[in-house]
Amino acid sequence: MTAKKSALQLELSPNATTVLERRYLKRDQEGKILETPADMFHRVAKTIAAAEKCFAKGEKPEALEQEFYRMMTSLEFLPNSPTLLNAGRERGQRAACFVLPGGDSMEVIFEAIKQTALIHKSGGGTGFSFSRLRPANDVVMSTKGVSSGPLTFMRVFDAATEAIKQGGTRRGANMGILRIDHPDIMDFIMCKRDQTVLTNFNISVGLTEKFMEAVEKDEEYEILNPRTGQVVGKKSARKVFDHIIDLAWSNGEPGIIFLDRLNRDNPTPHVGAIEATNPCGEQPLLPYESCNLGSLNLARMVTPGGEVDWNKLGRNVELATRFLDNVIEVNKYPIRQIDEMTRSNRKIGLGVMGWADMLILLGIPYDSDEAVELGEKLMKFITDKSRAASRELARERGTFPNFKGSIFDGKGKGGPIRNATCTTIAPTGTISIIANSSSGIEPLFAVSYIRQVLDNDKLVEVHPLFEKIARERGFYSKELMQTIAEHGTVQDIDEIPDDVRRVFVTSHDITPEDHIRMQAAFQKHTDNAVSKTVNFCHDASRDEVAEVYRLAYQLDCKGVTIYRDGSRDMQVLSVGKEKKVEEEVPFESQKGRVKRDRPRALAGTTYQMQTGCGPLYVTINEDQAGLFELFTTMGKAGGCASSQCEAIGRLVSLAWRSGVQARQAVKQLIGITCHKPSGFGDNRVTSCADAVAKAIQTHMAEHGMEELQHAVSGGACPECGGAVEHEGGCCVCHACGYSECA
Repeated sequence: MTAKKSALQLELSPNATTVLERRYLKRDQEGKILETPADMFHRVAKTIAAAEKCFAKGEKPEALEQEFYRMMTSLEFLPNSPTLLNAGRERGQRAACFVLPGGDSMEVIFEAIKQTALIHKSGGGTGFSFSRLRPANDVVMSTKGVSSGPLTFMRVFDAATEAIKQGGTRRGANMGILRIDHPDIMDFIMCKRDQTVLTNFNISVGLTEKFMEAVEKDEEYEILNPRTGQVVGKKSARKVFDHIIDLAWSNGEPGIIFLDRLNRDNPTPHVGAIEATNPCGEQPLLPYESCNLGSLNLARMVTPGGEVDWNKLGRNVELATRFLDNVIEVNKYPIRQIDEMTRSNRKIGLGVMGWADMLILLGIPYDSDEAVELGEKLMKFITDKSRAASRELARERGTFPNFKGSIFDGKGKGGPIRNATCTTIAPTGTISIIANSSSGIEPLFAVSYIRQVLDNDKLVEVHPLFEKIARERGFYSKELMQTIAEHGTVQDIDEIPDDVRRVFVTSHDITPEDHIRMQAAFQKHTDNAVSKTVNFCHDASRDEVAEVYRLAYQLDCKGVTIYRDGSRDMQVLSVGKEKKVEEEVPFESQKGRVKRDRPRALAGTTYQMQTGCGPLYVTINEDQAGLFELFTTMGKAGGCASSQCEAIGRLVSLAWRSGVQARQAVKQLIGITCHKPSGFGDNRVTSCADAVAKAIQTHMAEHGMEELQHAVSGGACPECGGAVEHEGGCCVCHACGYSECA
């Protein structure tokens, strides 16, 4: 293996290497890295290939190990993160997606909380339906009391997740779903209006066909008590729908899931109904079911002549299907019931990444009919090939145990098959960084962007295909790349040829309708569901969001996640209105400035900021020229936090007295995180440094100063400070690989 391994060149980008070192490679107790990326892929390939020993008709493990290793090191296919993390290691849990039952008793609820802890510890994410819980103020027969309702128990799950995730390699994530006909549906829809609550949950409303028909006809629909099954009232479908739209427009949640469609395609209806999905919504699962995922890199499936390499794609689909089925065989599940249910249905989820890159290599604009048609054709090919490979595995190994009575059982159903589902389009945040490809089926998030590194230097990252074309066609320059990064799009930059601009469209260059059309094209031939974010510009109206939700319903999607740019993370910075606004001067040019002397007396204001370390009092003083100095006092004396805050105050004061603009201090401090990303208090303070920045913002706003807006589409990454993008139904930092969805 060693000789063959050395012959394979592992082409990893600097970002990929960083992500692997920070999140995936084995370390000793002191944190020292114990393996190279090649070692990691070898570890995974060997572990998954060893499953062949479990079957009399299996492939030779050594030969298959080499094939798995080649497929991963060539970045043509990567499994989900838990497989990369845990294969060949003591933990051994390699699935990403789990659903736990949502019962209506204390015993079931708190057993689910314990099981959630075990799953999150192992690197998985969990989904729950809270639709079976009796509504708030409903009768509890055993105590003659009243129920507190689903939202109270969701907060318990959220608090448990907050405690569990501390110190973990991957943060825990949850999906909470409530049926549209539950009596507490309005409280559920509104529950994340306050963005400081349920921060470890994505939430989606489970819509029914009856409800959507009532929306279209502007009729009422029935509300049912889940404890009794009886009708307890009616609501205006359109008014409830409008509330969903309003909240989604405000901050991106709730998403929507079309429950009847999930069950229309449920492969094992005789086993149970599907009520929930994994945290990003693409994997519908029965209670106690899990699924392991993997993604083909479509950017590697293009011939040198610029055509889809169907033969190469087909070979990789067959090999990846065997890989994922093997994962089930060697997996160490954290809970006995999950082991039993997963092995009974053997669901796998083969998906794609690099779709936007493939289109660029083919010269096809993302927002074109040709791209939509190719997407549908491509996904049909992948699903057909994967099912064929699964049928071959069934001949070798047998069908999944729940095959009898499934949708595949019977004449004309295609014959015995190994896996109840074969394909899923999942978000590929971190593995697409490893593969140096675009995420999932998303358009490019940027052609060029600025990445801030640890010493506060800023590096301009350029999409490799754009840089290659720019150099080949002679319009590349560092200045142009910087301009693109600052501008956010190439569409109105005259230096870039029209045909290049047409192909290099980003998520905000295309319409929301184009996002949905692409999602629908892939959904048409995907066994499970498609995880995708529909991006809106900040100025989009609620009517535009409503139109996309309706279009998703009309085009037979299984769910929708939207994000309106800046709806969660708009910060307002300001400079003096009455005073002349000083021209922005690069810091390098400020070295010759003279520090202002401190007058004997200064006027100022003190602000109390709530932080994870307790109350922080920030005093800001001004002289005649503007902001002059900043002092901090912790609510509790002494300690590291107090000394760090004092240091921040001294440095900010020195910067202001030396002529550095206030906005520069805010830019450096805003969004730094050392506690929970959702923050503390009304200002959502994420650290003491963030508290100082927000106190400065408040001071400037309250003293009549001119507004300057500084928006990051998804906010600042809590780990590296980079920009967080909303894609694939999740939030991802492309600089360090941080993901809010485990």
